[in-house]
Amino acid sequence: MEETVFTPAIEGMKHMKSDHGEILTKPFLDACKTLLPILDKFGASMAVVKSDISGNISRLDSKYNENPTRFNYLYALVQAEVETNTAKNSSSCTNGLLWLTRAMDFLVELFRNLYQHQDWSMQQACNDSYSKTLKKWHGWIASSSFTVAIKLVPDRKKFMDVIASKGDTYVDMDKFCESFSPVLVQIHKFLVKIIFMFFFSFIQTRK
Repeated sequence: MEETVFTPAIEGMKHMKSDHGEILTKPFLDACKTLLPILDKFGASMAVVKSDISGNISRLDSKYNENPTRFNYLYALVQAEVETNTAKNSSSCTNGLLWLTRAMDFLVELFRNLYQHQDWSMQQACNDSYSKTLKKWHGWIASSSFTVAIKLVPDRKKFMDVIASKGDTYVDMDKFCESFSPVLVQIHKFLVKIIFMFFFSFIQTRK
């Protein structure tokens, strides 16, 4: 089967979980990294998104490399910060994982839109994806900046021509979304539990 720009991510996800279904740190981060070259094809319009994703990957990667055995599982990065009461820090891996997951939500939704709505313009696909994912987490300034950036996205046909290969790009785009989306849902559920733990701990402390 011919490869496409999504092949590295699709292949990488086959090794992303342990036999017990736990997400492995390095394979997860490596899969996220494979999307960075695709973001380059959007030009300046996705520069902020790429920078944010790249920065959070580097933050998590650096912590993982401090002790690959201890941080073999993705959630171990968060649990270590919970134990030291540093998870709430803006520079924490917990915060990095949260925003990396949110950015990935946006990309999955964008690629899903491009696959499912092949009559949509790139701007339409981006706006819809943004409204369903990142927008609710952005303040007015970030939201306004993102809206302006989306206006710079390339023409849909030109973009698809640039990432085209001998393989079926649309088919692999769909495979990527279907495979990666459940992983993001799993991470979100874990982070919600962590937030609940902090809230419960705060209430107990005030009693």
